[in-house]
Amino acid sequence: MEGQNQNMKILCLHGFRTSGKFLQKQISKWDPSLFLHHFQMDFPDGLFSAGGKSDIEGIFPPPYFEWFQFNKEFTEYTNLEECISHLCQYITHNGPFHGLLGFSQGATLGALLLGYKAQGKVLKEHPPFKMFVSISGSKFREPSICEVAYKDKINVKSVHFIGAKDWLKLPSEDLATAFHDPLIIRHPQGHTVPRLDEESTEQLRKWIANIVFDNKDSISKGEEHDEQETRKVDTPNEMQNNIIDDDNNNQINALESATTEEEIPKEMQNKIIINNNHQINASEFAGKEHKEVIQDKSINTQIDASQDAL
Repeated sequence: MEGQNQNMKILCLHGFRTSGKFLQKQISKWDPSLFLHHFQMDFPDGLFSAGGKSDIEGIFPPPYFEWFQFNKEFTEYTNLEECISHLCQYITHNGPFHGLLGFSQGATLGALLLGYKAQGKVLKEHPPFKMFVSISGSKFREPSICEVAYKDKINVKSVHFIGAKDWLKLPSEDLATAFHDPLIIRHPQGHTVPRLDEESTEQLRKWIANIVFDNKDSISKGEEHDEQETRKVDTPNEMQNNIIDDDNNNQINALESATTEEEIPKEMQNKIIINNNHQINASEFAGKEHKEVIQDKSINTQIDASQDAL
């Protein structure tokens, strides 16, 4: 999305039998200065077309999608492994991503990916995720999945939106316990992406500001390290080996034939000192980069619709 910080990308996973465009519309009800001015947000559609009626029919136009299928107790899943493989390929091809955001089925799936990555099961070559936004998410219930994904606290900064009237309130609270030091933002609404009041907006703003600051600090340290490494490579050997013009070759020949400092003409000594100083000065400018952050604006609208949780 034009005007966003191209260095920080968030993968946004929609809810059951909705779409990426619908989640984008839901998020647009939030103050655009929260996410849209700091991140490049990617809203892909689920891997499978909706296999039944969508709760947003008549509210938002089709097509509708789902990430995987499940039984009524949410203990058996169909096409989950295929979905995980698809998302890992998508992340690898379109990333790297700084974080994940999800609503309902999308949040449940996002937390699973983070847990699997923490245990080395998926995305081993992808950089660590720095943030996770869960809206009405929950844990998977199948024991073999839980034993891996939620084995240890997931060390990713996370914020969890939990609605007082959401029928997934308790599962959402349980999901938050899977993360290290989660931020929980409560709202009085049901199973939806909530409109944020002033207090919740400020909580989220501070949380995002810390993540943006940490990212900029990390980039600065990385650039400083790269510059130091560049100097190590560029300076010592080049000062010894890059004297390739005829004048310098003559100086080398004279040095090799001289047995004492007095035998080297003073004019030639001065030239050697000047040339070496030029090489030192030039090496100090190696390896610098420049980055800029461009901001964009977004329309803030509201859509509140009851949806299936998963």
